[in-house]
Amino acid sequence: MRALVARMDSFGDVLLAGPAVRAVAARAHHTTLLCGPLGEPAARLLPGVDEVLVWDAPWVGFAPPAVDRAGVEGFVARLAQAPPDVGLVLTSFHQSPLPLALLLRMAGVGRLAADCEDYPGALLDLRHRRAPHRHEVRAALDLAAAAGFPLPPGDDGRLALRGVPEGGGPVAGDGYVVVHPGAAVPARQWGRERCAAAVRVLVRAGYRVVVTGGPGERELTAAVAGGVAEDLGGRTTPAELAGVLARAAAVVVGNTGPAHLAAAVGTPVVSLFAPVVPAERWAPYGVPHVLLGDERAPCAGSRARECPVPGHPCLAGVSPGDVLAAVEKLTGRTPGLEPERTERTERTS
Repeated sequence: MRALVARMDSFGDVLLAGPAVRAVAARAHHTTLLCGPLGEPAARLLPGVDEVLVWDAPWVGFAPPAVDRAGVEGFVARLAQAPPDVGLVLTSFHQSPLPLALLLRMAGVGRLAADCEDYPGALLDLRHRRAPHRHEVRAALDLAAAAGFPLPPGDDGRLALRGVPEGGGPVAGDGYVVVHPGAAVPARQWGRERCAAAVRVLVRAGYRVVVTGGPGERELTAAVAGGVAEDLGGRTTPAELAGVLARAAAVVVGNTGPAHLAAAVGTPVVSLFAPVVPAERWAPYGVPHVLLGDERAPCAGSRARECPVPGHPCLAGVSPGDVLAAVEKLTGRTPGLEPERTERTERTS
């Protein structure tokens, strides 16, 4: 059986699809992961993926491409050359799977399944209803199981990666704290000055700190590192960043892709979580974590990209001392405190 799993969103979204991909791959002899350009680096790190198919869909992302008939027809023709026997369309709770389902149906994909609130007509063979309050990982696993792809025995359903470098890499040793100040959208960023202050507080407390960021964030990471932390901004591939995170004692990061990358390598996360999306669906999955931020702020649930409230109140109340306390809790440096387990994740799994 040839299977296709589609997750068309960004890097972190594709990582969260990983357990469902493994469930499908356990029963298919060939598994294709269909994703967009932003998700491609994550797709290539997921176990169980035999082929990665990349297409920039005009209904996905912050700056989607224009609808182009030739591009759409080319995508359909490419799939139609060897159409999979079954396809799962994974989406977030607010997205419709139907545009992609239509194209997959046109390409000859055999059986199609998706979470769908809208009437799908002939586009889906399995119209699955997502359970309320489910984490993205659990929701994808629910759909996979309903389509005949439960997790195989021995798979714990946590995030996992392949091809992560062991040892060496751009930073020596282990046991450091990573601070990742960037985020995909401004509404989820804590702010340059606050991140820099947190780095100084962590260094004064005796932690070795490494600051990470993408190629376009070198100025940000240099400012946050401030000469007292190691600056890896723009110096790591996604696989190398995973290796850096894997050797860290804890990662301080917003609700953005590297938070899920840290979870995928089993590293505890201090999550500077802007509640523009709900934590019950997007918190770091399957690892000890502490959520910092006001989940009842006016922006909660807005899915805003730019902060809609003056003063950024959801994260403005978080202090560098709060970050230090959370890091100490997760690393066991504070006497009498055990690392916090993912109580929210477990309650909604």
